[in-house]
Amino acid sequence: MKPFKKVSFSALVLILGLMTSFSKQSTAQTAAADKPAAPTTLPGNGLKHFDFFYAGEAKSRNMYIVRNGKITWSYIDTVGRGEISDAILMDNGNVLFAHQFGVTLINRDKKVLWKYDAPEGFETHTAQLIGKDHVVFVQNGNPAKVFVMNIRTNKVVKEFVLPFKSGTHGQIRHARLTKAGTLLIAHMDLGKINEYDVNGKILNSIDAPGAWSGVELNNGNILIASNDHYVREVARDGKTVWDFDLKELPDYKIAPQVAQRLPNGNILVNSWFNQWDGKIDETNRPVQAIEIMPDKKIVWALSSWDAPANLGPATIIQLLKDPNNAGYEKAHFGNIK
Repeated sequence: MKPFKKVSFSALVLILGLMTSFSKQSTAQTAAADKPAAPTTLPGNGLKHFDFFYAGEAKSRNMYIVRNGKITWSYIDTVGRGEISDAILMDNGNVLFAHQFGVTLINRDKKVLWKYDAPEGFETHTAQLIGKDHVVFVQNGNPAKVFVMNIRTNKVVKEFVLPFKSGTHGQIRHARLTKAGTLLIAHMDLGKINEYDVNGKILNSIDAPGAWSGVELNNGNILIASNDHYVREVARDGKTVWDFDLKELPDYKIAPQVAQRLPNGNILVNSWFNQWDGKIDETNRPVQAIEIMPDKKIVWALSSWDAPANLGPATIIQLLKDPNNAGYEKAHFGNIK
């Protein structure tokens, strides 16, 4: 048996230091993993807090209407593919939704009224109706483009190329028409909110790292939700008016995609869960949405993961009694109405 070699005092100190460091890292990692995704008791009135239309990026393509705390309408697509990144409920009950590899318009009876299939190698994550005859949508790919299509004739009436980086899936998720008839596009890959006229001219560009969505507010400012875990109101000149770093929330893990200002002045933010990274920890389930007061107090949080109202991940939450949503019926893009 070989005798043990003597260890110098300096080497012993180094070994003990490394052991302490590893212990601290392990403790920190365990603490991070054990951090609650949401408080045990949530503020607000759960599913009864609002009546709303709901859809989200998930492995299944599901959409719901919730009234008085119960699901009163649902659309479950069991034969398609892709994820629902955008959806709008119209006053007549029709729903336009973008589902990664196409755009579809259905009526309240779930009959398909119009459908567009993206070419191989391209993706469509956002779309909006213009009047009764046109749809504007963004198509990711090489090149990324904006299309306006007449859904009666199924012909493209306007198209233009967008600035983009390589990597189709990560380019653009959300676009919305403004009251002036321009198009706000959140370039997630570029870290920009760009505003375009109907001919593709860039009218304005605002730095917005990780921007998932940017929507125009009634005061003309833009409300941004970002993959970098912030929600921010900015003026058209890019000056920050209000900012909330959601990573600073001590009791919630929030992954925002779309933010909107409610009639009461509060801000509603969805919280997405990535089903491709694994299943939800049933002992530590995240919320699907939060309502934030201007002073950053959370007054409502939604967590509905159980039957009969398992809503799944949240991307789109459109309140049924929000007068701001009436603008969807009057949208125009330049002279296209």
